[in-house]
Amino acid sequence: MPKGPYAVFLEKLSKLQKRLPFPVEFSPVRIAIVIARNAPAELRVIKTLRHWGVYVNQVFFLGGLEKAKVLKAFRAHIFFDDQDLHLEPAAKLIPSCKVLYKSDSSLNEAAVVTQVEA
Repeated sequence: MPKGPYAVFLEKLSKLQKRLPFPVEFSPVRIAIVIARNAPAELRVIKTLRHWGVYVNQVFFLGGLEKAKVLKAFRAHIFFDDQDLHLEPAAKLIPSCKVLYKSDSSLNEAAVVTQVEA
């Protein structure tokens, strides 16, 4: 999977984990991936992160459940997502950042047309 806009940030956090005087599993810098999808989405995520050399402490595949509740329970310090649907509730709890990405998908064109017509 190609690197998105925050991939370098994620890689640097992972390098920081490895440089601290703790085993990476017990590092105070913890990384969690929270995904709205369910299986088999996990295979692509796990393979991509391994390829990038990123150690992730926890991964949550929510199958459509609300992300904000998991973020609160995990006590996240910052949250990144590409959908306002997930960002708005999370932003009430923790600093949240929208991941902007360019896509040539025809689905994105349909969304733009729908917004303009509305």
